[in-house]
Amino acid sequence: MGAQRKSATRVSEDAEELARHPLQAILLADSFATKFRPITLERPKVLLPLVNVPMINYTLAWLESAGVEEVFVFCCAHSRQVIDYLENSEWHSQPNFAVTTIESHNSISAGDALRLMYERNVICGDFVLISGDTVSNMSLTQALQEHKDRRKKDNNAVMTMVIKRSKPSSITRQSRLGTDELFIAIDPQTKQLVYYEEKADQLKVIVSLDNSLLIDNPSISLHNDKQDCYIDICSPEVLSLFTDNFDYQHLRRHFVKGLLVDDIMGYKIFTHEIHSSYAARIDNYRSYDTISKDIIQRWTYPFVPDVKFFENCATRLEREGMYRASEIEQSRSSHIGPLTVIGKGTTIGNNSMILNSVIGKGCVIGSNVSVVGSYIWDNVTIEDGCELKHAIVCDGVIIKSGAVLEPGVVLSFKVVIGQQFVVPAYSKVSLLPQPTQQDSDEELEYADNSHGTVDSSNIGTVDKLNGDVTSELSETQHWPSSELGPGGVGHVWSICEGGHEEEWRHSVAPIPADKLAEAAQTVDDDLELLNLDAGALLPSGELKFDSNTNGSEDEDIEDSRDDSIYFEKEVEATFLRAVHENIKVDDIILEMNSLRLSYNMTSADCAGAIFYALMKLALETPHNSPGELQQNVAGLVNAWKKLMMFYAKEIDDQIEVILKFEEMCLESAKEFSLSFAQILHLLYGKDILEEDAILRWAEEKNDADESDKVYVKQSEKFIQWLKEASEEED
Repeated sequence: MGAQRKSATRVSEDAEELARHPLQAILLADSFATKFRPITLERPKVLLPLVNVPMINYTLAWLESAGVEEVFVFCCAHSRQVIDYLENSEWHSQPNFAVTTIESHNSISAGDALRLMYERNVICGDFVLISGDTVSNMSLTQALQEHKDRRKKDNNAVMTMVIKRSKPSSITRQSRLGTDELFIAIDPQTKQLVYYEEKADQLKVIVSLDNSLLIDNPSISLHNDKQDCYIDICSPEVLSLFTDNFDYQHLRRHFVKGLLVDDIMGYKIFTHEIHSSYAARIDNYRSYDTISKDIIQRWTYPFVPDVKFFENCATRLEREGMYRASEIEQSRSSHIGPLTVIGKGTTIGNNSMILNSVIGKGCVIGSNVSVVGSYIWDNVTIEDGCELKHAIVCDGVIIKSGAVLEPGVVLSFKVVIGQQFVVPAYSKVSLLPQPTQQDSDEELEYADNSHGTVDSSNIGTVDKLNGDVTSELSETQHWPSSELGPGGVGHVWSICEGGHEEEWRHSVAPIPADKLAEAAQTVDDDLELLNLDAGALLPSGELKFDSNTNGSEDEDIEDSRDDSIYFEKEVEATFLRAVHENIKVDDIILEMNSLRLSYNMTSADCAGAIFYALMKLALETPHNSPGELQQNVAGLVNAWKKLMMFYAKEIDDQIEVILKFEEMCLESAKEFSLSFAQILHLLYGKDILEEDAILRWAEEKNDADESDKVYVKQSEKFIQWLKEASEEED
């Protein structure tokens, strides 16, 4: 497996040549995991499955592919689980890639972890600092070279942060990963970071910069369109800085911001922006959902379900982004929809429907079950007649017949939901009682009572990766059956005061349409109140006050292309979900508007992307002839006419639809090429395209090359008929 897998996953073959010492990495297996409660009380976050593969495997596989030769995995909470997993995995015996675990029960923060790494004296040169919940396929070669070149000129250049373009929603003020809007200021010439601020206050859109920042830096660009990938290339001085400053606990909030305001020592942080590569960290349930979908849609290639890498069970990729592992038993009357992964050994009963979901290994799904937008982990039993929407269901859960999980529900390990019981939206259910004291976001996740998690008498029950939690619970523990229905086992955790907004913002469930409408109205009111012009931000996400903030033209073009690709993928996923979940058009329009604002797209862009998604679905729907393909198109156009017409109101929007259709016929969907004229006529007959749009499109082709007139000529009779009809009206 070694040589074949290495050739498939090697992102960069020459990274190790950039350093005299073997490239090392520090991987923090503990993270600020309070947003993953109650799951992380029983299992470390890095061992949670991400598209049926433990998160840490994505991080380690990327580090190995990027040329890292030695990784130190620092673990504290559930350390035994992490150590046992790694020692019994392929990582333990991988040639030219050493994985060493370092265990500590006394470190309560990332700062403490790095101070301990300094004491161990194991880092001998520049190193990569990363957490075990990061997914990437980027090459480190260029970033490492930039870091080393800067170090030769300036010893104070101690860190390079990897960033990526990612515009926040102008409605929710959060990124597609569910993280707070990030404002950073960068010297456009040197790429030095001079300002870093996460805006937790969603309504406060004012950024205050110290006068000295503008005095010391003749040119800066202030961005709100960048994503922190939490991948850092560090010099050894970073560890000593943590040792010298015991108040540094949090990597960003304390260390990064501390260096930025320290004008005595003069240490500097720089940035490296990636464009076509992928890098993201799982910070909350929404980012778990987003990154899972990115993996399924292959943005993380080669780390995808159908490519074999460390200990993943390779699956077969089918149409519409559907993946199946081996030994699946599926009833012929059941339906598996697009963007779905089915794990090994799973059984699916009669008339059950699974859409946009990930199903783990060894699951038993009964008859007449509906699973939509959910993550079902291993060995889960879902009895007949259950309905699950946008939920997370952990290993060993039993959902009895007729039960319903409303959007945003999280069921922790081995919970039992009683018959016909409806679990309310955003509920979290665990075998463990809810802690009376929550860990701070400043602290690492822990499994002892000194950090506000569970009673110490239950530690043995939750610190076993595959142990039977229920069998080891205290005999005096009482499970009130009424709390989860007949036969139910577990505790429903209450949502703390003021926590409802946190739940819908960070859930795997789509943001409800009414919440989007409220947020949009609040933004409008806030802008009006503050007398702010929404155009104060340039399309690039940079403030107008700096005349020198524009990047290179090539980078702008590449960023725009990346945005368009991501936008079309997001629109396609949203449209497919609308089709399969029968979502109302008005609700989908709200979601589409949020995407349009997030990516700074026009109505024409929306019209083109929706048309592309519709036509792609028509093509992937079974058909045996061009006539049947046209029938597929007609059915979808009839069903989604209102949505198309909403975004194709203007002539320019309609021309964009025609151009998108031409592009599909020439490149990605040549099956439509013989039916271009007929489908163009269909769109005209359904009032999606006006005659002026079709005639203008044809006129614009007059001076084009013959190769660009193929579909104008094919539609010549229809165009001539439109011209004659127009002349008669005149």
